[in-house]
Amino acid sequence: MMKREVNHLFFIDNLKIVLIMLVVVHHAGQAYGPGGWWYFQEQERIDWLGKFFTVNAAFFMSLFFFLSAYFLPQSIERKGPIRFLKERVIRIGVPLLLGFLVMIPVLMYFYYIHFRNYETISFLPYYVNIFFGMGEMPLDWSGPAWPDMQFGHLWFLEHLLVYAVVLAICTYFSPHKSVNQSCENIKMNQVYLSILGVTLATFIIRIWYPIDYWTGVLGFIQTEPAHLPQYVSFFALGIMASSRNWLLTLNTKIGFIWLAIGIVLVLILYFGGNALYPFLIKGGANFGSLSRSFIETLLCFSLVIGLVVLFREKLNGVNRLSKTLSSNVFVVYFIHVPVLVFLQYMFTNIQVSVLMKFLCTAFLGIVLSFFISHFVWRKIPYIKKLM
Repeated sequence: MMKREVNHLFFIDNLKIVLIMLVVVHHAGQAYGPGGWWYFQEQERIDWLGKFFTVNAAFFMSLFFFLSAYFLPQSIERKGPIRFLKERVIRIGVPLLLGFLVMIPVLMYFYYIHFRNYETISFLPYYVNIFFGMGEMPLDWSGPAWPDMQFGHLWFLEHLLVYAVVLAICTYFSPHKSVNQSCENIKMNQVYLSILGVTLATFIIRIWYPIDYWTGVLGFIQTEPAHLPQYVSFFALGIMASSRNWLLTLNTKIGFIWLAIGIVLVLILYFGGNALYPFLIKGGANFGSLSRSFIETLLCFSLVIGLVVLFREKLNGVNRLSKTLSSNVFVVYFIHVPVLVFLQYMFTNIQVSVLMKFLCTAFLGIVLSFFISHFVWRKIPYIKKLM
């Protein structure tokens, strides 16, 4: 049973637990759902997973950015911008570099030898010539890009680090101000204007950069520009929410109204059928892209507000299990993709339905990721201090 403590922020930890499980399930479905690129390719597809991906992409990483930013102002105030940045580089930058140099190349190598029609090569030539692009690009290269060098799902960590650097620099050069818990209530007209602003920014960017198009901002920041206005906005809103104590002052009734709006939008996206297709265009200067930008932004704001209030009011407690799970969330994000890809390969020749493969991969992916984080990661000297 959860122990509840008034005004404590256990609900943020509990919300992160649910979010990371949703991320694992989302990536478990990548091998079995329509569209998109993934490290493992199953022949049979589950069509409804496309709607699942659409709903998730509209809000869950923005909510992660929001929650990740919430405690940064207190941290930077307590430690100072220089020490704060040094710790961020160690706790995020080192795992990011480890993933980029080791984990992602291994995943990409297995994809290369199993799902590309080229002669099988050993890992080292692949690592040098294909992953880092030191060799010539093979004829009829199948992508998703050349070379294979990328951060994969670790783009989130890269963005967190970049945003932390920007925040530390701004704090260092700005006049010193103590973190102010002003308990200033958020006004609904601020929410409406934010929805409008993010919608327009999203639509404008998607004219040139549609959904699922990835590029390297400044040459190295792996980014899907189509969702960048949401990510940056909610990171900034997380910082504002911290200084103004919005998470504790959000009106409960209004929060549940926003949650209801989000649920209705989710149901429409799941059950709207073919009638919704003209309103869900991935990009371009057209009404379908504008409407999708608005729908996704409204869904994002409604679920972020609604879920925060729901967890604050109903799940603001802690027990031994929730405390253990919450302490492993960040590591689970780091390791869950290789765990899932391993399971997807393991289920390849098992004679069960593709739906069963997806469900087993999702369930075991959650269990194994938390197990490895808690019982393996934490037993390795130095590594256990990271993240």
